[in-house]
Amino acid sequence: MRLADLFRARDVSRIESLRLAARQAVEGLAVGRHRSPHKGSSVEFKEHRPYVPGDELKNIDWKAFGKSDRLYVREFEEETNLRCMLLVDQSGSMAYGGERARSLSREAQTSAAGASDSAAPWWNGTKQEYAMGLAAALSYLMLSNQDSVGVMTFDAKVRDVVPPRMLPSHLNVILNALVQDHRGGETDLGTVLRQASVKLPRRGLVVLISDGFGDVESLGRSLTLLRGGRQDVVFLQVVDPDELDFPFEERVDFRDLEATDRHEIIDARQIRDRYLESLKRHNDMIAAACRRNHVDHLLIRTDLSLVDCLSRFVRMRQAGPVSGAAHEAIQGGPSVEVGP
Repeated sequence: MRLADLFRARDVSRIESLRLAARQAVEGLAVGRHRSPHKGSSVEFKEHRPYVPGDELKNIDWKAFGKSDRLYVREFEEETNLRCMLLVDQSGSMAYGGERARSLSREAQTSAAGASDSAAPWWNGTKQEYAMGLAAALSYLMLSNQDSVGVMTFDAKVRDVVPPRMLPSHLNVILNALVQDHRGGETDLGTVLRQASVKLPRRGLVVLISDGFGDVESLGRSLTLLRGGRQDVVFLQVVDPDELDFPFEERVDFRDLEATDRHEIIDARQIRDRYLESLKRHNDMIAAACRRNHVDHLLIRTDLSLVDCLSRFVRMRQAGPVSGAAHEAIQGGPSVEVGP
């Protein structure tokens, strides 16, 4: 799998032009543009502290000594590359793809400029494919910025793990992991995040890409755990438009994508209001858990241009904390909040 199999050439250029920076100190492997938690002898002055025996004489601020007759050491803040781990949901619910996602986004996801729809056989409008595209675009963005990025795929538990690297050739390793057979099945995001946390020894950026279906209380506890480990966490919640407005009419055969032997024929009109109320309550709980833990959270519809959403998200994140819905952000709607 190549990036050219996923995006047009002009979309690749747009991705490359973006800049994503962690808003808190991150711990990396090489000198870069992001602030590090370690004090060192870099270009950015941080603060003075009193001299103690054993400190290197070269770090003494002799001008401060001349003014105060006391010895002070100049401390600097290192800059480091960003370490990012992408957590990509491959559970059964991610296999859903409605007609609007297939028809409205297919042209935007076409692989090469001027290619026909048939040139993008990977795109069938599912949430899993959209998540894969997001992960691929973010990986390319990180690597083009000389940051290190890795990926974990999961369903009921963490599956494939690709440790963060910053070599350009690492993109192919990530793409190959993303296109492995999807295992499906049920998942508990809270449990998976706790499993993932032990594989994240260094603080950095963690991007969760999932539809968010599952126990919200468990998810909230795990977000607290990650933030307690000083991780900068982003939750990109990928949903199909059918899941948001429930457009179904009359009797429909609903099948459980996580337990494939379960299905039921239901009059969609009778359950529509209850479904929408339950979904709103669920998503409000997710948004509240993210706000509580200072986690950037963006709701992304799969019928929207993936690159447009990514571009808008990066700009929002650079401006401050992100909370809201991608389609309203792109259209300038009022429900996107940028604040503390």
